[in-house]
Amino acid sequence: MVGILPAVPTTDEPGPDNGGPGRTDDPFEGLVLDEEFVRSAKNREASGRARMLAERWKKDPPPANEPWRPTTEVRSKDRPTGPARPHPVRNALLLLGVVVAVLVGLAVTDLGRSKAPESSALPTVGAETAPPSSAPPSVDPDVPTPERPWAGSPAATWPNGTAGIGGPDGTPATGVFSAEQVAADVAAVRQLLVASNLDPQVLSGGDVQHVIDLMDGPDADRLREALAHPDAEHDPVDWVSRFDPARALPITDQVKVQGRISVEGDGARGLLVHADVTFVYAVRPGPDAGKPEPDGLGAGARSASWTQLDRSRMVEREIVRREMTFRFYDPEHYDVTPGKPRLGEFRSEFDNNWCERGSGYLQPGFVSLRTGAGGASPTGPTTDPYDRTEPLPEDDGGCRRITRS
Repeated sequence: MVGILPAVPTTDEPGPDNGGPGRTDDPFEGLVLDEEFVRSAKNREASGRARMLAERWKKDPPPANEPWRPTTEVRSKDRPTGPARPHPVRNALLLLGVVVAVLVGLAVTDLGRSKAPESSALPTVGAETAPPSSAPPSVDPDVPTPERPWAGSPAATWPNGTAGIGGPDGTPATGVFSAEQVAADVAAVRQLLVASNLDPQVLSGGDVQHVIDLMDGPDADRLREALAHPDAEHDPVDWVSRFDPARALPITDQVKVQGRISVEGDGARGLLVHADVTFVYAVRPGPDAGKPEPDGLGAGARSASWTQLDRSRMVEREIVRREMTFRFYDPEHYDVTPGKPRLGEFRSEFDNNWCERGSGYLQPGFVSLRTGAGGASPTGPTTDPYDRTEPLPEDDGGCRRITRS
């Protein structure tokens, strides 16, 4: 669209005070400056370049035998009736503009296609403050991608990281501990949950010494032993979420979290701090994903198309729910380290994970990288891993099927 600005009078032009409608001495009264007037003009003003050349040639005329043509401004009425020949530079810019416009259009189209359907949009939720009364609503099926790792999952609406761990509204004095000590104990549990389930170094299979440093003596010893000699009964993933970088790597530094911390008095012994938290991880296959484990864990024949799959686009989600009760004993009567949590009862559930345990790492399925043969099959009931309305069941040694990941 072309805009036309109104003419702005200069100081030499007549204004409201020195001339206006109704003046009988106005020589231009009734003059209409239309196209017919312009065409009938006898004298036409030369262009600036023509005047410049005329002035120059008064003193230094051009050679008589050299052809020349003054540059003139071409108006629409002077253009030929045939197809206009586009200016080379302008044409190149126009072509570039079209290409860019097409590319942008394609990008917008692809972006629109990659977005989840509007019907799957759910409101963002905050951290829990009480046990939920219902499972998250269904989401329209959508395949996760590296750009959108939470597509098709209710975790897309969950907070990231520590923001998803709700806490008690207040921390009054409980049992033998003051309000300040209760608040410090809750903070210690939160710090341990973050270090063991959200720390990028731990998630990528790195050193966990800083997690061990947050634990009381016996628990720290058990984790060290499990790390050194993992098996089905002593697996470090009971304490920490970690992936073998050769088989699975976090695709984003985000972890979707939903859960809460609560406190309860433990009589003369001290304080109980309960944690019920679900962590959702988005991972991609590592270089050895799909290969049988050296000790047979997760064994399965490699898919015939294993080398043909675009592994860079593969994304899976691992869902880990932990119910843990930490004890803080009265240091006046028990041999404990003040301020460090002692793990009591705990349950963990690993969904979209191979049924075998004992590798020392979480083991996302990456089913497309394997054939159907090999490995234990789910035998337990079918459950929704995002449903947090009920506590985790007692460990029966089985492996459940999940309705979504």
